[in-house]
Amino acid sequence: MKNLILFLAVVLGINTAALAQDKRMDQKIKTITLEQIPGEFTKKQLTVPEGTYLFEIVNKGIDHNVGFVLVAKGKDPSKPENHIQTAYVTAPVGTDSKEMSKPTKLTKGEYIYFCPLNPTATDNTLVVE
Repeated sequence: MKNLILFLAVVLGINTAALAQDKRMDQKIKTITLEQIPGEFTKKQLTVPEGTYLFEIVNKGIDHNVGFVLVAKGKDPSKPENHIQTAYVTAPVGTDSKEMSKPTKLTKGEYIYFCPLNPTATDNTLVVE
C-alpha cells in the first residue's frame, strides 16, 4: 500500500511539473493579431519587445484567401529567401476567418510586413525593441 501511495505521489508530482512547464512556455510566446481588410492591414505600425511571437492573421471581409509575409527592413521583400518563413501562416486565411503562424523569435530591429495575395503596401512596420 505504501508503494502504491508513493507511486501515485511521484506520478502526480511529475504531471504537476509538466503542467507548470507548459504554463511557463505559454507565457513566453505572445500573439500579435493583425487584421486585413481589402488592400490593407488595419494596423500599419506596431512596437513590441524582443521575444517569441505567434502571428494571428485575420481576413475581414476579403473575398479570397490572404497570407502574411515578414521581412527584416532593408532586405528585398520580393525575394522569398528574405522572408521569415516561421511567420507565414500555416494555411491560407479564408474570408472572415483567421490562421496562425509558427512561433517566430523576433530580435531587436525593424521589420516590414505585407500580404502579396491581398495585396497590401510593403511599408507596414514592426519595431522590436
